[in-house]
Amino acid sequence: MKFVDRYPIVVTPRKDECRDFWARHLGLSVLFDSTWFCLLGHPEGTLSIAFMTPDHPSSPPGPEVFDGQGLCFDIQVEDASAAWEEVRRTGLEPSLPLQREPWGQLRFGFTDPSGLFVDVVEQIEPAPGFWDADRR
Repeated sequence: MKFVDRYPIVVTPRKDECRDFWARHLGLSVLFDSTWFCLLGHPEGTLSIAFMTPDHPSSPPGPEVFDGQGLCFDIQVEDASAAWEEVRRTGLEPSLPLQREPWGQLRFGFTDPSGLFVDVVEQIEPAPGFWDADRR
């Protein structure tokens, strides 16, 4: 199997709000937009996400309207401190402040208009002993 792209499709009645949010706060470009579906992508091709209204007949079987539960969308970045500053300059105040986690992440997070929690992470050294085999 040769993959061409990969992206989640978030089913939401707030498609246009999500499109504008991801373009404004994360710098994604609109790759395709219609009344019922929008695909956004990062100019470097490293991140894609789509939003679809719940009322279109092409909707795949099963996806109900996303209710904000059961999914966390992680975005790994090279520099979480720089990403934090970039996001805040757009006017977004993340609900999870920039913090160092003992398991080896520097991260912050926020929720988009669909209710999707976005976790922005940089992999860093874990606290000494955190991943020791006998730690449970």
